[in-house]
Amino acid sequence: MQTILVVDDETNIRDLARLYLEKDGYRVITAVDGQQALDLIQQNPPTLMVLDLMLPGIDGWEVCRRLRAAHNPLPILMLTARTEDIDKIVGLEMGADDYLTKPFNPRELVARVRAILRRAGPSSSGAKADQVRQLGGVMLDPTAREVTVNGHRTPLRAKEFDLLLTLMDHANIVLSRDQLLDLVWGYEFYGQTRTVDVHIAHLRERLADSNLTIETVWGMGYKLIELPMMQATHALMKTGGLTDVVWNFEYRTFLRGKRGRGKPPTP
Repeated sequence: MQTILVVDDETNIRDLARLYLEKDGYRVITAVDGQQALDLIQQNPPTLMVLDLMLPGIDGWEVCRRLRAAHNPLPILMLTARTEDIDKIVGLEMGADDYLTKPFNPRELVARVRAILRRAGPSSSGAKADQVRQLGGVMLDPTAREVTVNGHRTPLRAKEFDLLLTLMDHANIVLSRDQLLDLVWGYEFYGQTRTVDVHIAHLRERLADSNLTIETVWGMGYKLIELPMMQATHALMKTGGLTDVVWNFEYRTFLRGKRGRGKPPTP
């Protein structure tokens, strides 16, 4: 049975969430503050956490920060009474996978929990869904929910993993923010396309050592591409010395659009 940790200092919120989540078949444990939540996660790791941001002592932002700093990929649905976009964006940037604004419909809470867990769990939609993806030094295993970059395991949060999987399945194809919201989040996200930008920024950091880059196509969306000639330059670097390293760096910089529209560097 999947376990949901509900963290909120309001008794009525904890009780309401427990009632509806248990009716949907989940085991529910609760915490009233951030420290208790962190202790429970260490003692009895849950499947997902519903986390209020405004908590006494250690707040929800700090709980997120500590978990992600420890590379804990626990899916997090944050609760916030604030309606400003900046608060939601900060929560997402700190590591939350989704958010729900108070007051909320408890049925929507259950629906969002289901959606997050569906995407965080192993895929069972067929051979293609289970197939390992490999591109540009990145290997993604949908069944194990693992990503390696140049042979080194790279921990990703649930939504980052799903976003990378979607981009790899649509490599060299421009996807709009709305398309990515639909493909990755799977439901209407109230037009908050900024969350796509936040997760794209995180993915770019994770892929920095690979041959892949997420290109911004202005006015249209994003496109995952494998930088051309990178595999060949890697081979040259093994025998060619510093000159090839410098040219390799300059060529990547040129391709990322940081050198303007001039000609590419000559090796």
